[in-house]
Amino acid sequence: MGDKTTTAEEVVSRLASGMTLGIGGWGSRRKPMALVRALLRSGIGDLTVVSYGGPDVGMLAAAGRIRKLVSAFVTLDSIPLEPHYRAARERGGFELMEVDEGMFQSGLRAAAQRLPFLPVRAGLGSDVMRVGPELRTVTSPYADGETFVAMPALRLDAALVHVNRADRLGNGQYLGPDPYFDDLFCEAADAAYVSCEQIVDTAELTKAAAPQSLLLKRLAVAGVVEAPNGAHFTSCAPEYGRDEEFQRLYAATPWPEFAGRFLGGDEAGYRAAVEAWRKEQGR
Repeated sequence: MGDKTTTAEEVVSRLASGMTLGIGGWGSRRKPMALVRALLRSGIGDLTVVSYGGPDVGMLAAAGRIRKLVSAFVTLDSIPLEPHYRAARERGGFELMEVDEGMFQSGLRAAAQRLPFLPVRAGLGSDVMRVGPELRTVTSPYADGETFVAMPALRLDAALVHVNRADRLGNGQYLGPDPYFDDLFCEAADAAYVSCEQIVDTAELTKAAAPQSLLLKRLAVAGVVEAPNGAHFTSCAPEYGRDEEFQRLYAATPWPEFAGRFLGGDEAGYRAAVEAWRKEQGR
């Protein structure tokens, strides 16, 4: 239970092509974008990505790094359908397993509990079963005899999540209105890596926030990266909201042009490129 602090580059060095990678957050909210950018700077690809998708999925899909996507949606929130994801999907760039949001949660929960599946009602009577021929049903062994969807476990080789604060041991704290399912992503993974706005001493975590805000437990975390503004351009409440102007730029710019301008260097280079763009806009 020693010091788990590391860098985004070191986290990526522990990943490999062909892995199943879970990415926390929700849509364009509290995504571990600094870690995703580090992943994009690497040569890693052929990934199975499991995500309540946002620009993390859009960028990895546009860059050709995804072999298969497991998701309930891919959205930028204020822009309903992630355009770079859409373009990659329309050209057949990867395989898609699309499930209901509740089914997705149950898949993470099954993996966290080391179960092969969990029975759920979500998905019954919908086209989820039609578009997902790999899905199966299961019948209750009890007197009710009810039929359920057998949602398979979404077992992850690694998970990437972002929170507001963490300590060096791997305890992670969210301070915004929603935990999303970052804890399940970590528990469903063989190795989970957490970026945070700030690393603090353990005692500081509960001085100004309730113990219930300690979302991530150190036993489920393999590495901690301090990454101020590490969710940009997604939101990380209450630290900052979504950068709507930059998100619109991302959505409207052809991927090679966007990647060439903002993702060609390291994280410091990304921040400098964003600042240069802001000055151009008079912000």
